[in-house]
Amino acid sequence: MLTEERRQIIMSILVVHGTVSLVDLSRTVRASEVTVRRDLRALESSGLIVRHRGGASVTRLGMDEPTFRDKSQVASDEKQAIAGLAATLLEDGEVVMLLAGTTTQALAQRLVRRRLMIVTNSVLVADALCDARDVEVVLLGGVLRGSIRGVVGGDAESHVSRFRFDKVFMSGNGISARNGLSTPNAHVASIDRRTTERSRRVVVLADHTKVGIDSPIQTIPPDRIDVLVTDSSAPADEVESFREAGISVMIADARPHP
Repeated sequence: MLTEERRQIIMSILVVHGTVSLVDLSRTVRASEVTVRRDLRALESSGLIVRHRGGASVTRLGMDEPTFRDKSQVASDEKQAIAGLAATLLEDGEVVMLLAGTTTQALAQRLVRRRLMIVTNSVLVADALCDARDVEVVLLGGVLRGSIRGVVGGDAESHVSRFRFDKVFMSGNGISARNGLSTPNAHVASIDRRTTERSRRVVVLADHTKVGIDSPIQTIPPDRIDVLVTDSSAPADEVESFREAGISVMIADARPHP
């Protein structure tokens, strides 16, 4: 992982969680504590974070939420690999919900030649599928949340209640075997929960930067997750904990092949 990408991931984690330990940061970015300390010193010199014993916290200057474009650059190869593997879980004729996210957008791009009904709150998912001949796309209405390029709120949740989904594909800011899927925003958590209530199977797409991380607001508990699709850089101990909890884990290989 390049230094700049690693530091961007560290900043994203700190923006979401406020304060994170050095141990957790090191595990998430798969780098030594010495390397992460060096990254934290560089971020502190820019005024974005404050280092303290055993970890770091974000400053007011660093609290601006990363843009959708920023998020799309983090673990981009892994997200593409996850999307490709997730596409194998779909069967033609299904009614599917794709919630807003960079990885669900990548999944949508792989479904243009499938025969499906896809409901979404993501304007980018809808755009990826607008020329798909055999995909019926239902775009929910509601309040646009720019950071995720998706709609939330009561109108969107009311529309969701009209459907029964075979599968829902969703992401979040963090996922752990102990606390399940989580997000920093209550409105996002609310529509995600409403969608899972209407779905037969719940599939979470989460690259390694999110695995083992807990955001402030729980979206769904671990026992509501049927399948986790992640990448080969996810912490092995956390992956094993998911499996012990009865969650099916699929590992996408993002490494280039000769």
